[in-house]
Amino acid sequence: METMTSEEFARLSQKVKSVIIPVGSIEAHGPHLPLATDLYTIYEICKTLIEDLPIFLAPPLYFGVCRSTRDLPGTISIRGETLKSLLRDILYSFYRQGLKNFIILSGHAGGTHNAFLIDTAENFIEEFKDTKFLVADIYSLLKEDLSVLGLMEEDSHAGEWETSLMLYLKKDLVKNLERSYQDYPKFPRFHIVRDKNSFWNSGIWGDPQRATPQKGQLLAAKLIEKIKNLIEEFWSS
Repeated sequence: METMTSEEFARLSQKVKSVIIPVGSIEAHGPHLPLATDLYTIYEICKTLIEDLPIFLAPPLYFGVCRSTRDLPGTISIRGETLKSLLRDILYSFYRQGLKNFIILSGHAGGTHNAFLIDTAENFIEEFKDTKFLVADIYSLLKEDLSVLGLMEEDSHAGEWETSLMLYLKKDLVKNLERSYQDYPKFPRFHIVRDKNSFWNSGIWGDPQRATPQKGQLLAAKLIEKIKNLIEEFWSS
């Protein structure tokens, strides 16, 4: 959308009433993946997705709520209240422009992060009764398909599936893959941990050494198919 002129947007918005808002994070992803991995994966998927759908693709939100990795080098986290306020203002501006159907897709799968996205949508839909929302994150969309594709279900961050996607979508940004390693951190259940680095200092949750571009291609195709079906169901409901 950011490459359009005002006149192009005005013309298209007469018919197109839906917009995808991609959300990512700037967060440590081991020694091999860029800080904006969560943004790159979902944004590249969305760029392909809109080739076949009459829908706007909004400029992405780079920043998100990062708790477990917040003290690792390069992680830039924002407060949940900040994310909620920013997203709400963007939604309201789109609404003023005549858009009514909002698809929020997050490449970052943090539980607190996603809770704030959902809460923003819940509040907005109560205030503006003529709006509709779809909110999903990349890990939830893929999780049930990981084992079918031969990937470990507990692999969740900078591991096999995320590294595979990056090898397929943004291969030039994957560096030092040989320095990556398998890690499956164990946080104490129900504890609010102050020093998270003592439990997880790698930025990896899974096994990036198992990643391949071919797996990334399969994952990307699955994501595009699944999101496309969700949006079409969303429109028809």
